Order: sequence, then structure tokens, then C-alpha cells
Amino acid sequence: MIHLEIPKKLRQVGDMAHAVAEGMFRPISRKYDRFEHAYPEELDMLRSILQGMADGGSGMGADGLSQKKKGKTKEIKNGNNMAVVLNMMEICWGDSGLALTIPGQGLGNAAIAAVATSEQKKRFDGKWAAMAITEPDAGSDSAAIKTTAFLDGDKWVLNGEKIFVTCGERADLVVIWATLDESLGRAAIKSFVVEKGTPGMKVTHLEKKLGIRASDTATIILDNCRIPRDNILGSESIDTKKSFAGVMQTFDNTRPVVAAMSVGVAKAALDLTCELLNREGLSFKYEGHRFEIPAIEAEIYKMEADLEAARLLMFKAAWMADNGKPNSKEASMAKAKAGRVGNEITLRCVELCNSLGYSENHLLEKWARDSKIFDIFEGTQQIQQLVVARRVLKKRSKDLK
Repeated sequence: MIHLEIPKKLRQVGDMAHAVAEGMFRPISRKYDRFEHAYPEELDMLRSILQGMADGGSGMGADGLSQKKKGKTKEIKNGNNMAVVLNMMEICWGDSGLALTIPGQGLGNAAIAAVATSEQKKRFDGKWAAMAITEPDAGSDSAAIKTTAFLDGDKWVLNGEKIFVTCGERADLVVIWATLDESLGRAAIKSFVVEKGTPGMKVTHLEKKLGIRASDTATIILDNCRIPRDNILGSESIDTKKSFAGVMQTFDNTRPVVAAMSVGVAKAALDLTCELLNREGLSFKYEGHRFEIPAIEAEIYKMEADLEAARLLMFKAAWMADNGKPNSKEASMAKAKAGRVGNEITLRCVELCNSLGYSENHLLEKWARDSKIFDIFEGTQQIQQLVVARRVLKKRSKDLK
């Protein structure tokens, strides 16, 4: 069973990440929000440190916690997934745009961790991987992907266009989703690793965005891009029952991370809002009936409750991944809840703080802009609800759209 207390060893991960968020990210947050597409060179020194923070939880037991089952002791693991969500939650308390552009911490790295072979993991170890899924005609419906891949001798040849690729220009690798046979639909979709500088892959455009401006968001064109045969993640064979499920497994790892990012940004907004309201004489005693306390105080308590619910869903999804339990439903529940309440909380905090909320003297308005993406990427709110409904009702995607 999951334990709600954060293990001592993982608390250290969170404490280190919070120190980085407060000491490094907050001071440069506004700078890189204003200078979009400028690479934050301050992050280079963090690459090895943050990699160590994520790896520190790998395979870790929960401070020796165990449970007995049929006379045997079974370890309750809090490993790499739990470490990563704790890390990202605290880092995004500092700045989510900077968090998205930390070298070596791309969403493509989660894809490699989820489905790569041991040889591929070793070969791509230490490299920064972006992930390219969305296309002009394939957004929330990943199965509608038109980018193609076919074998030519010992090379895969990729052709197509990918949009909204986070860190697509800066990353060392890009994980490309492509189809081996459009007529077979979902079953033929595979993921391929393309290294930066490979002939035939070109970044053609960088988006100007509402939020997360410190990270680049690229359009990538693939024009007869040839990559090694062993750069496909997973099997080459097309299995109509398992193929798409293999690449979709990536989301089961990354959606709790997106939830963590949303929780971190929302907590930053709530913390500052409470601080500013405190200065105006409003205290938070956490006592008395909700109809007997000031409306603003009651609203703060409600937002805190919503945020805690999102945080616990995030932890459960990450814990299940660490313990090898199917977590597709829980990952989508965490992402849906955190994405929605994160955006609602940051926007409401701006309103509650009045002119201070809209002013650039504080980061509240920036956090409100940043938070919107977490309800969109890695699957929109509607997609998450669809995934949860399918799992609860035991329906296949073709039966419940």
C-alpha cells in the first residue's frame, strides 16, 4: 500500500530542488520570460546536479518500509518516478519554463526510460531528449499521426512535420512518433530516436508563447531523414493488440510529471498570495465554521484542499509506476485534476491580489500564464477524462471516443 509520508531519503531530493528553485530559478525567472528564445546558460551547471537528484531515488525503498504477504516481506518502493515528481514539483515552484529546458530532463527521456532496450538506454544515457508527437492534423488524437517511417536497407527513413516540440531546437535527441503503415491505424505507430544534426531533420520555426517562455517550442520538418535501424524504440513488428499501447506507455510515466509541474506552479501562487494577504492583515487560523470566516479566507482553504487532492493523486500515480502497477487511469486522473486546478488557482490568485496580481512587480501574472500549458500538453483535459472513462467502464478506444 502507498504511504502518504514522503520518505526521508526522498525529502532530501525535494529540499535540494526547492533550494535550486528559490536560489537560482526565482532570480532569473522574469529575465527569461522577457527574453524568449534566449538560452538560459545558468542551467548548464545544473545538468549533473539535477540528474543526480533524479537518479537518487532510482530503485530506492521507502526507508525500509515493508509489508508482509503470505509470510514474505515485500518492499514498498519509492524509486525514480517518485523522485522525479518531487523534484519537478519543487523546481516548478521556482519557474516551470526553466524546468522544461533543464539539459537532460526532456520528455523524450521519459519515453526512452519507458520503452527503450537496455542497449538503447546505455547508448542514449546522459543525452537530452525532446519528444515530437503533435502534427498540424494530429493533436489530441495521437493515432491520427501522418509522419511515416519505412525501412531502406539498414536505415529507417522518416518523412513528416511535427509541431509544438518542447525544446526541439535545444535537445540532443528527438523522439519522433511515426507510422509504419497508415492503413493499420494505431497499431503501426512507433517511436524513433533522431539525433540532433541528422541530415533531413530541420527546425523551421520557434513559437512565441503565452507562457513557459524560457523553453523553446519548435516546428520540425523530416525530409527523407535516415536513422540507424536500431534507433526504433521497442519492436519493429506490428502487433494489432499491443503496438500502440507500447508507445502510449510513455504517457503513464510523463503525465504524473506534468501534474507535479502544475502543482508546483499553483503552490507558488498560493504561497505568495497568502503572504501578500497576510501583509494586509488577513490571518489564516484554520478554525471555525466556513460560514463564519471571511470569504477570501474560505476561498484560500478551498484552493489548498484542491491542490492537496491533486498532489496526492500525483504521488499515487508515481508510486504505482515505481512498483510496476498499471497506472494509466491514475496517471490521467492526476494530470486532469492537477492541470485544471493549477490553472484555476493561479488565475484566482491574480484576481485576489488585485493590482499586485497583474503587475510585473510580482510573478503571479507569469505563473497564471505558465499554468495554462499543463492543462493542454501530454493530453488535454478532455483526453484525460476519456482515458479514465475507458478504464472505469472497461471500454476500448474504438468503443468510447
